[in-house]
Amino acid sequence: MTATTVKGKKKAAAKPTGKAPRASAAKTQTVVGGASNADLLKRRQAAVARGVASAAPVFADRAENAELWDVEGRRYIDFAGGIAVLNTGHRHPKVVAAAKAQEDRFTHTSFQVVPYESYVALSEKLNALAPGDFAKKTLLVTTGAEAVENAVKIARAATGRPGVIAFTAGYHGRTLLTLGLTGKVSPYKKDVGPFPADIFRVPFPSVREQITVEDSIRALEMLFKTDAQPDRVAAIILEPVLGEGGYHPVPAELWQALRAICDRHGILLISDEIQAGFGRTGTWFAVEHSGVAPDLMTVAKSLAGGYPLAGVVGRAEVMDALEPGGLGGTYGGNPVACAAALAAIEAIETEGLLARSTALGETLRARFADMGARVAPYRMWDIRGLGAMLAVEFVTDFESATPDAALTKAVVAGALERGLILLSCGMDGNAIRIMVPLTASDAIIDEGMAIFEAALAAAIAAE
Repeated sequence: MTATTVKGKKKAAAKPTGKAPRASAAKTQTVVGGASNADLLKRRQAAVARGVASAAPVFADRAENAELWDVEGRRYIDFAGGIAVLNTGHRHPKVVAAAKAQEDRFTHTSFQVVPYESYVALSEKLNALAPGDFAKKTLLVTTGAEAVENAVKIARAATGRPGVIAFTAGYHGRTLLTLGLTGKVSPYKKDVGPFPADIFRVPFPSVREQITVEDSIRALEMLFKTDAQPDRVAAIILEPVLGEGGYHPVPAELWQALRAICDRHGILLISDEIQAGFGRTGTWFAVEHSGVAPDLMTVAKSLAGGYPLAGVVGRAEVMDALEPGGLGGTYGGNPVACAAALAAIEAIETEGLLARSTALGETLRARFADMGARVAPYRMWDIRGLGAMLAVEFVTDFESATPDAALTKAVVAGALERGLILLSCGMDGNAIRIMVPLTASDAIIDEGMAIFEAALAAAIAAE
């Protein structure tokens, strides 16, 4: 089951079971590194472009696993994980050791000038992990958006076609091509068009919008008739769990229908696994829940345990479509990041983090359901996701189901004051997503959930 609607009786909100840990510690003014958060914020505002947003007005000093300390010595539990980058936690010992060992040898040659074994070894590992009983090859790059750009480029070269179809509410990056694919205007696409041509969009299934899988498929078939000649379409791209769009999982029947449509028309199917991959959903890649094997996958985020690394993994004959020199980038597949990635993958394998993600997801889902019924009756509209990739959505009331971005914002702010880092998401900004490291202890999870509950109760009481 991927979604749960939380209903409760109309009664006064119960008091949270645990008091807010570290509420007093959050007022500590001991400055560790010589500069306070306020001082650094002023410098940031003067030096950093306004368009780069930060969710928390505090500055990191150090971090360990699922905990972070700011420059004033305040401790936080991290349920954001650097936007799902830290499935293996901050500074996993294996990841740090592998990166340091590589730094002692060399830090950069550019694989396109002098190659190195770790790039090859990581490509071999990704080819083996990716779903699909066919030969695969890998390209390594630096960022998720770069991976998506290259996946589109590879698909166009392999098919000789220009068109790409994406879905509403999908997020694929902030570069101009990936913004064209992204299905959310504010803040990403606002004021920066026009976007590349030959990009088309299909509605994503939505209970709120009363859009079924059948509706999405009908819209796609209509698109083929009206705007996107199917034999001119190179690829269909989709996140297996919408990230910025609100953590909505793609129904398995949609994946299966898309696979059949792509096979019928010679279109390549791309799974954008940048946020959902590497154990976040209880499998290596979220598309595996559907039983469908995509032709190409984009990967990044938790691939390298905190180091900047991304890639495209796909059918060997598709990946080989471009001539030598047609793919690459100066920093792509940096040797330190490759070493870190091999260590992060080993940690996921040896520490049972896939099973941990599934179990953690079940625990969090049950805790949120209980919390929604006791603390926020008729306000927690939905609990959804796969494995530990979960989100809770807030509304003003169940009858109208009006998205409540104000309550969501208040919970995030209140949690930060109490020592818990959270991030919101969704087309209406009314969902909170959970991206806690899979390596977090049960005690840390309990502490974080107690803070969440305290923040939620306080936000409702303050209305």
